[in-house]
Amino acid sequence: MKILCIGHITYDTTFPVDNYPIENTKLRCYTQSECTGGPASVAALLLGKWNADVSIAGMVGDDDYGRKIQKEFSLNRVKTNHLVLNENIDTSHSIVLSNQATGTRTIIMYVPKHEHMPDFTPDFAPDIILLDGQEYEASKKLLKDYPNAISIIDADRDKKEIIELATKVNYLVCSKAFAEKVTGIKMDFNYKQSLVDVYNKMEIMFKNLIVITLEADGCLYKHQGQLKIMPSIKVKTVDSTGAGDIFHGAFAYGVAQGFDYEKVLKFANIAGALSVTRMGGYKSIPTLEEVQEVYDEVK
Repeated sequence: MKILCIGHITYDTTFPVDNYPIENTKLRCYTQSECTGGPASVAALLLGKWNADVSIAGMVGDDDYGRKIQKEFSLNRVKTNHLVLNENIDTSHSIVLSNQATGTRTIIMYVPKHEHMPDFTPDFAPDIILLDGQEYEASKKLLKDYPNAISIIDADRDKKEIIELATKVNYLVCSKAFAEKVTGIKMDFNYKQSLVDVYNKMEIMFKNLIVITLEADGCLYKHQGQLKIMPSIKVKTVDSTGAGDIFHGAFAYGVAQGFDYEKVLKFANIAGALSVTRMGGYKSIPTLEEVQEVYDEVK
């Protein structure tokens, strides 16, 4: 199946730190990780590394970062026919502080103004469209032009454009933070009814298949009319950067392969969990063989 990923593209520089820096102090790092970042980008890179037929659509600057990104896509078998290099903008880039003591990360992102790509028509008919909502107009047009494509949104922010796009897709795969924001309900694992209330309200709002990612706790979903939590595997977290993006890429891979729904979710959970054991966004993508090996152990 032909997969098209569309959305925000950035370049990440990750610095491992022992604790969050105190204001007006200096920290020295003796290692760093540089690579392409962004939700749709990392998902596309996973799909390319796993030998899926995948293309990326988005816009970067015609600068050093933009050319590095283009090269990384090509090296990982991601087609770049619809990657726009715009000489009038700077490529978005991020500084990621990866706290080695907690496994959490803090991101400072530079996003140039007017960075959105123009409408376009792909040079192929996509079977699956994975979007992060950051290229609103182009994504909206794709969903309209290819109504028979399987559509998946990675929804992480409660912007009105992302919420609108989330009503138009087959699969809404969102973060816990997104679910809480759009429903106005706090998810409390000590009060299970709160999870039910959030999910039920989202079903009314979006009327599609909904998956809520819960970080280390797995994901919340409904199967055969029953609300369930698919637990994650237990790992030691080194760097959580890109874990959600990797979950979405693996989710799209499972859909493309025709996996049954619960295998799709388990596969995505494993991929996301394995990624946090390594530093860096796309550089932490596990191999397909690694994910399959863990899946065979826990299924």
